[in-house]
Amino acid sequence: MEKLKMAFHYGADAVFLGGKMFNLRAGSHNFNDEELEEAVAYANSLGKKVYVTLNIIPHNNELEYLPEYVIYLEKIGVSGVIVADLGVFQVVKENTNLSISVSTQASNTNWRSVKMWKDLGARRVVLAREISLDNIAEIRAKVPDIELEVFIHGAMCMSVSGRCLLSNYMTGRDANRGDCAQSCRWKYSVVEETRPGEYMPVFEDERGTYIFNSKDLCTIEIIDKILDLGVDSLKIEGRMKGIYYVSNAVKMYREAIDEYYSGDYKYNPKWLEEIKSTSNRSFTKGFYYGQPGPEANNYNDRNSYSQTHQLVAKIEEKLGNNEYLVAIRNRVESGETLEVITPKGDPREIVLPKMTMILKGNKEEESTFANPNSFAKITLEGDFEPMDMIRRRLDK
Repeated sequence: MEKLKMAFHYGADAVFLGGKMFNLRAGSHNFNDEELEEAVAYANSLGKKVYVTLNIIPHNNELEYLPEYVIYLEKIGVSGVIVADLGVFQVVKENTNLSISVSTQASNTNWRSVKMWKDLGARRVVLAREISLDNIAEIRAKVPDIELEVFIHGAMCMSVSGRCLLSNYMTGRDANRGDCAQSCRWKYSVVEETRPGEYMPVFEDERGTYIFNSKDLCTIEIIDKILDLGVDSLKIEGRMKGIYYVSNAVKMYREAIDEYYSGDYKYNPKWLEEIKSTSNRSFTKGFYYGQPGPEANNYNDRNSYSQTHQLVAKIEEKLGNNEYLVAIRNRVESGETLEVITPKGDPREIVLPKMTMILKGNKEEESTFANPNSFAKITLEGDFEPMDMIRRRLDK
């Protein structure tokens, strides 16, 4: 729920989320029915949309409760559902009038398959990640009367998205259920059979390299070219990410999209620098310019994330007289130079003053530091809002 609210606060028009069943994020804290109803009501109050993922590839026993569930989703007013399987598609059609988006899991890479889904009654197709700008242009031209959605930011799979078997084989965790262990990003060495325990590192040389560890997708530098194609929706992958990642990515793409539609588009290098401030594996433009080459992968042992900034607090409530209640996410100390991130405009620099810690029983105590998972009152010069974030540069 927090991530949903943050995404809307920083400029998203819609969110996609999963309930407790039928979706491809087994490791995510998905929405129970009560939370789902709250999410839809909250989105409606803002004029925003909620799409619910029903994108598993089910077995027979998993279909039993699906009709009842989709009827429930229609009743609470979700904006639509995202499906990948023809059987699930049929269940939704037979039991509801819900708008159906076809998931990227269906791997649509050509206009014929998109037209087929349109003829079956789909309102939108989320195109496969493995698709180029030229492919999208042809699909748009030949199937003009269906909505198209494309991924613009997030993790990339070294296989066709959702179809890799490494995780399932090595850990028993099914990528097709959103439970991927990301075995592709582990650090590997070679062991020769007759020399057990002697590990030889894997290097890139003129003969080749390993192929597993893909960089993350980032299209902020070509967002105008994607919008030129006439797509209807731009998707940021982030259900397993933190609030800083989601909020900052949404904010930067929101700025770029608004700049595009202003009629006087000019790329701002600040957008990419801000995106780099959040956790990433460095970036690739994926398949948008055709089959990605060696530059799309990380070839050294740098398979961990990098970032330039760290979230330290989130504003929870405006108390008056420039006083704010904040939730502390990482340890902070008075006197630190920090930045406040708001939905509009550049980060605003602040020097953190002394804090009033909120203790058990609503007792208060002045302090020069605060630890994670605590709440504090602080005085800030400027007009800020709940859900604005406070961050630090990691080199400080």
